[in-house]
Amino acid sequence: MAYTGFGLDQIHPPVNKSFNQMTPEEQAEKGATMMINFMSSCPGKTVVSGVTGFGLGGIFGLFMSSMAYDTPVQLATNVKTIADMTMKQQLRVQFADMYKKSISSAKSFGYMGLVYSGVECVVESARAKNDINNGLIAGCITGGGLAYKGGPQAAFMGCVGFAAFSLAIDTYMKMEDGKPPVNDFNE
Repeated sequence: MAYTGFGLDQIHPPVNKSFNQMTPEEQAEKGATMMINFMSSCPGKTVVSGVTGFGLGGIFGLFMSSMAYDTPVQLATNVKTIADMTMKQQLRVQFADMYKKSISSAKSFGYMGLVYSGVECVVESARAKNDINNGLIAGCITGGGLAYKGGPQAAFMGCVGFAAFSLAIDTYMKMEDGKPPVNDFNE
């Protein structure tokens, strides 16, 4: 005796068709499903965080290099003051400096985002929980791992600092996740 209520008689098992045999709607749904599956996986989250960190780090580096007080003239040429250079030379030196600082910042932010996101995803998968402790543990591992070349004290301070920052951000981001009031209509 098969149950036929609630439209279950209209559900068919998935048919494995090649991509070329699918309708445009089926292709779109298949593509969206593949994208969601990739974005939900640890490698997907890690890659997206690394690329996003690289982009935001580049923008941050560009902004910070435009606010720098030091002039790159001492490093680039033998000219004593920037006023001794032509406008074209000044622009070339300034843009080269902005490019170097942007790339440096982009690499740092991208690497940091890549490592933190990967570690947090692995910790969350290993613990099988989604709570604030995942960010705390991942922050400690990431901070300690990024600072280990400076010795045990630097690794410890990196662990504590990154974990505290991660805890502060996670706490702020999850502030709205509280339980809803029992009755919204009684003021």
